[in-house]
Amino acid sequence: MKQLLTGHAVTGRGRRYLSALGLALALTGCATSGNPKDPIEGYNRAMFAINDGIDQAVVRPVAVGYDAVLPSPIRKGVTNFFGNIADVFTGVNNILQGKIASGVSDFGRVVVNTTIGILGLFDVASEVGMEKHDEDFGQTFGSWGIPSGAYVVLPLLGPSTVRDTFGKVLDMETNPVANINDVATRNSLLLLSVVDLRASLLPADKLVDAAALDKYSYVRDAYLQHRVSVIYDGEPPISRAFDDDTTGIIDAELESGVTVADHSTTNAVGDATVASEASATVIK
Repeated sequence: MKQLLTGHAVTGRGRRYLSALGLALALTGCATSGNPKDPIEGYNRAMFAINDGIDQAVVRPVAVGYDAVLPSPIRKGVTNFFGNIADVFTGVNNILQGKIASGVSDFGRVVVNTTIGILGLFDVASEVGMEKHDEDFGQTFGSWGIPSGAYVVLPLLGPSTVRDTFGKVLDMETNPVANINDVATRNSLLLLSVVDLRASLLPADKLVDAAALDKYSYVRDAYLQHRVSVIYDGEPPISRAFDDDTTGIIDAELESGVTVADHSTTNAVGDATVASEASATVIK
């Protein structure tokens, strides 16, 4: 841990992520819009268009083929396998957030699914009533009271905030799949996780296209609301209009008439960000 904190254990991949973070921080200091939560909207819109173009040209078509060719049980097994790995770090983050019981339950899920569930291919833990959680280092930082900072769209990584970008670096640096030494095996597994997750989000595409007059604003607001919701475990302090994480979000809701509950694709946007992180991790 000491090496990680001092930078000696950060891989070449991690240094690129930190460079992206440095760019985000530098751009954040050059406000170009009147939105306090999106001061670099011009840059963000341009990067969003690039990321969306890559998704439409490459990632989505592959996901459509994957969804059409592979039987549902096989796709479910793939999803469960990667979900089992994610449960390890969900447990770590629950512990760091002081949610000890949830963290212990997460580790219990890993034991059950890795053994009885055959390396996580079957989600036996959920079948026996062990609730699945979703936590990351960005949420942990938020639970510690660290301000979110400005919204930023990162190359390949997609929607983020200054705080969440720090979290993404830790999430990816500690991802055991991303740290497999054999490049072919590592990249194959990471690509599989990206395609599987993107395939699970295909139904949300039509919802976004139908609901959003401005796709960029829709995704931005959905992402920010999603992050507030997960940090507060589904009970965000919406009434606290001057809370760091909700300032700007409340204003956007008042202007558009949209609330957290109205965003049927909010969780999908959050999951899509995970897919972007995995795809970016493939590049070493």
